[in-house]
Amino acid sequence: MLKITSEQTGDSARLTLEGSLSGPWVTELERVWQTVRQSGMFAPVVELVGITFISEEGKALLARMWREGAALIAHGCCTRHIVGEITGTGPVGASGQCDPA
Repeated sequence: MLKITSEQTGDSARLTLEGSLSGPWVTELERVWQTVRQSGMFAPVVELVGITFISEEGKALLARMWREGAALIAHGCCTRHIVGEITGTGPVGASGQCDPA
């Protein structure tokens, strides 16, 4: 299950995601994302809070959202690692361990 909380203030939007980004929930996030994009919101933020799993399809959607202008904010070691792969910022240090910060 995926919980998507959408907040809009002025001309910006924030989507807060909690749970598993896989299966039918990828399609649901895609639907919500298209609604945000069509509304003309500026600098949408996608905050990944309490994410328990991201499928390859979910990762591909997040990558597309990032390419289309979304800022991805990750909480948690593994989620930060995935966002780092998408954005090219790579939170994994030389030891191969996730950054604890």
